[in-house]
Amino acid sequence: GAMSVDSITDLSDNTSKLLEALQLSHPHELDPRRSLGKTKMLSLNPITWQVPRIVESCCKHIETHGLQTVGIFRVGSSKKRVQQLREEFDQGLDVFLDDHQSVHDVAALLKEFLRDMPDPLIPRELYAAFLSAAAMEGPAQLATLQLLLFLLPPCHSDTLHRLLRFLGKVARHAEGSRGPDGQQVPGNKMTVSNLATIFGPNILKKEKPGEKDAGAMNFEDSAAIILVLQRLIEHYQTLFMVSPEMQRDVLRRLFQTDPDVIDYLLRRK
Repeated sequence: GAMSVDSITDLSDNTSKLLEALQLSHPHELDPRRSLGKTKMLSLNPITWQVPRIVESCCKHIETHGLQTVGIFRVGSSKKRVQQLREEFDQGLDVFLDDHQSVHDVAALLKEFLRDMPDPLIPRELYAAFLSAAAMEGPAQLATLQLLLFLLPPCHSDTLHRLLRFLGKVARHAEGSRGPDGQQVPGNKMTVSNLATIFGPNILKKEKPGEKDAGAMNFEDSAAIILVLQRLIEHYQTLFMVSPEMQRDVLRRLFQTDPDVIDYLLRRK
């Protein structure tokens, strides 16, 4: 369970770039009904779910305590408290986020983590390719985004999937509603467009932190980043699902190039 995709490919003399790219899974593994009571879905990475603890903790906290918080991710936070939480995570301490923590502090911590990653969640070498999808429309756009997502390293893929699932849940609580006893429940006002505007520049980045012009971005790139992230939030469930047809094609290719890998995957199935 602790093995990585890279160590699986070490089973073969010819490292399988195809396996690295697709992080193969089987459709039945993605069916939550087969997970024996567990609610979370398995990732496209067939070995283990690779999401940083800080990301999982922040998402869970906001899902539990902050979905009805108006202006989540826009309202200011306590820099001192955010810095303290950041240091505790950095030191590897057991950080328990409960209702005593401010939702706005946890939201700021999540944004900071994504902003300060040395390598952005979507790698820089794919920046131009993802932005080019903004000029497309309909099925072609979604098909392009899906193939690009398959190129993400396993940890990036898993973390992006978790983040998009979380942002989709936040967006579903943007509008006000009525509770079971008829009382008015406020919306958080954070639509998909608002969330994409806030998180897009932290996920899709061209320059490294501190580099010249790292903060500068032309209007066209900015608009494309927002549009691409909107599409990822809106369609993440289908974008991260490998079709049976594609799986069969990959399995046939791997059978010829990496028989040890294909044997491992079929035994898992």
